Amino acid sequence: MQQIGLRALPAELDDFLARAAKARWSPHQILEQMVQAEITERSRRSPEQRLRLSGVKRFKPMADFDWSWPTKVERDVIERALTLDFVAEARNLVLVGRNGLGKTMIAQNICHAAVLAGHSVLFRPAAALLEDLHRQTPDGRRHKLRTCANVGVLCVDEVGYLSFDDKAADLLYEVINRRYERKPVILTTNRPFKEWNEVFPNATCIATLLDRLLHHADVTVMEGNSYRVRESEQETAARRRKK
Repeated sequence: MQQIGLRALPAELDDFLARAAKARWSPHQILEQMVQAEITERSRRSPEQRLRLSGVKRFKPMADFDWSWPTKVERDVIERALTLDFVAEARNLVLVGRNGLGKTMIAQNICHAAVLAGHSVLFRPAAALLEDLHRQTPDGRRHKLRTCANVGVLCVDEVGYLSFDDKAADLLYEVINRRYERKPVILTTNRPFKEWNEVFPNATCIATLLDRLLHHADVTVMEGNSYRVRESEQETAARRRKK
């Protein structure tokens, strides 16, 4: 059973056989119950497996997001994105804002909602994604690019936190172009688009990359001070009060 990929029955085989004997199931009934047990187990495991493969990892739920902290945040755009309306429309979602405002947290929550809704998801920091593509053999890179092109929802996190060379820009363009008008991209960045030439110096494809990324996209800008700095200051103050 394990060799052919069954998951529900091997762990409970004795109980299953006991129930079958007690109820005097026919061979046909036994097969029906085996299949139903596997369907139930795969339905239970599927979201867990998709979430593990997505790379979303641990995150705070949106219930913990302090909407009052950013001086500017388009709550309606974010809450609409959490309904996943952009997925069927193959619209991109771009979150722009300085560090510590919750862009990654929001993107992780949207990706988690997509997993629960049955979509395949790939969540990767920009640096990790581009480095992975860069170090591949030509065949390996084609395989990785196909995965990036065909996954249901792709999130490229933290574009702009590090500088890249022109080859990285070409790879990011290839990812965006392959998904253009087919599949949605979620992208977070701490740099306004006019500064992307500093993120990818000497790259010639930036204008075309942004043209593909923003053609069908909801772009929302967040402004304010870092929430992480605020939390650190609160923790420091609390420790001082205890002393």
